[in-house]
Amino acid sequence: MSDSSAGPAGVAGAGLRNYILVTAAYWSDTVTDGATRMLVLFYFYNLGYTPLAVASLFVFYEVFGIITNLFGGYIGARFGLKTTLFIGLGTQLVALSMLAFAPQAWLVVAWVMVSQALSGIAKDMTKMSSKSAVKLIVPENASATLYRWVAILTGSKNALKGVGFFLGGLLLTVLDFQTALKLLVALVGGTLILAAGLMRGGLGQANRKAKFGQMFSANSAVNKLAAARIFLFGARDVWFVVGLPVFLSSVLGWTFWQSGAFLAVWVIGYGVVQAATPGLLRSRVEGHHEPDGRTATLLAFALAVLPAGIALALAAGIAPATAVVAGLIVFGVVFALNSAVHSYLILAYTDSDKVAMNVGFYYMANAAGRLAGTVLSGALYQWGLQSGPSDGLIACLWASAIFVLVAGGLSLLLPRQTGPRSKPIELGDLGE
Repeated sequence: MSDSSAGPAGVAGAGLRNYILVTAAYWSDTVTDGATRMLVLFYFYNLGYTPLAVASLFVFYEVFGIITNLFGGYIGARFGLKTTLFIGLGTQLVALSMLAFAPQAWLVVAWVMVSQALSGIAKDMTKMSSKSAVKLIVPENASATLYRWVAILTGSKNALKGVGFFLGGLLLTVLDFQTALKLLVALVGGTLILAAGLMRGGLGQANRKAKFGQMFSANSAVNKLAAARIFLFGARDVWFVVGLPVFLSSVLGWTFWQSGAFLAVWVIGYGVVQAATPGLLRSRVEGHHEPDGRTATLLAFALAVLPAGIALALAAGIAPATAVVAGLIVFGVVFALNSAVHSYLILAYTDSDKVAMNVGFYYMANAAGRLAGTVLSGALYQWGLQSGPSDGLIACLWASAIFVLVAGGLSLLLPRQTGPRSKPIELGDLGE
């Protein structure tokens, strides 16, 4: 039976209401997370911190993202997604308050790293809650509906992260660092109060028998996808997290709000492409409309060409603004398609009773890739600067190309068919 008409409209009102609240909370956290990233990055770079020192401020953010996705999936499975949602919002409130209300003398590397650690916990708790909730409200065997909803959620999240980038750059231009953060505290606090007041019941069923050891997936497809995800997101962050913003400010001479606005437009466009991925990638082959391992492989190898091309353009003396801006736009489109396909595949490869733990495991790999990319972004950029102003970014771009090639190689191992279109995932496939 076709699933084209299936969707959340058929879900009981309370379940859909709670999902909407979880998603709204995720969006709020996404905006503040993006804004905080820009505020911290530009504020401390402007104080004279080196690119590597700026990157170190975000190391705990990514380290605790790995830990959170590991334990968060277990907590979500055992106590329900409502619990992980409120843990996420509450933790973000504490993280922002640490920066907004601390004495000026406390705003040093160690203090900011602890605050960013809490932000990493908060972001991944709310993300896991929202993305797991999609699997719970979409009817079983409705793969096309699941694909569309995952694409819309992922795309909207990244569009709002772009809004956060712009907001952070703008706030640092018109306000001081701590006043800007106080506004973000008010946004998260209001969201927490709203969600607590309106949410009814739970979201999903708590499984008190869930064991922590089950976090390490026995599903080979999930494991292979997680490995590819590490290198895919490492490839983005190795030049996007530190190298690119510093390049825009120091080499191109852009102001905070100009850099923030450009990164915002890029991430918003990236989110729009993600949301439109089902239409953009729809197969012309009758009876098969969802992506599979072949799709992920082809997109990864196509993506690898782009950072290498930008690096060659910069080395050849092409105007840096032209090479980077044009190249980044194309990179964003292809990367968005890659990411959206991955986000669909993780849910297509797993069963509803395993969704929180498998999604947690998958995003643990995602955070590991971001951690590697973040550290290398600062280290390679600083190392490359010894040769010339553009060579820092060139070093980051070559690392990005290598990472994507590895992701493509790992994607070759993914199943060529997924979920209900081929063979439903059985409990035996998950090691039960």
